[in-house]
Amino acid sequence: MDDLPTAGDRYEAAIKAAGGVDVQILGIGANGHIGFNEPISSLTSRTRVKTLAPRTRSDNARFFDSIDDVPAHCITQGIGTIMDARNIVLVATGVQKSSAIAAIVEGPVTSMFPGSILQMHQHATVIVDEAAAELLTMAVYYKQVNDTLLDWQRLDA
Repeated sequence: MDDLPTAGDRYEAAIKAAGGVDVQILGIGANGHIGFNEPISSLTSRTRVKTLAPRTRSDNARFFDSIDDVPAHCITQGIGTIMDARNIVLVATGVQKSSAIAAIVEGPVTSMFPGSILQMHQHATVIVDEAAAELLTMAVYYKQVNDTLLDWQRLDA
């Protein structure tokens, strides 16, 4: 634990030494967090130790024997670090993610929904199932866009 204060800097240096991140694959928390960048995280933050929100801890309790075993802190790539990736793919499934997806895709860019910063990335792709998409007001248009992509625009091209 003595090296924890410098863990973020060392991770950032390792990314730089590797030439950066080609593809960043993300999920999203029900509160709109990406990585573990909780609401009100700096949109330019770098890899660091972060305190987890109560909702994040309770959502992750299923992976532990009890809520008391869920860590209160983590090391996460910062939003600025994530945004440095050349390509970003965010995947969300289930109705429990629908409010967060609507907020980050159709709402304003805001630290209250950290994932909303992906609107500013040149090569970000959001993949959702019907349940996660249920609150998107432009869902019909998004389906039309997907159905009419040119061959070179497709992920499988």
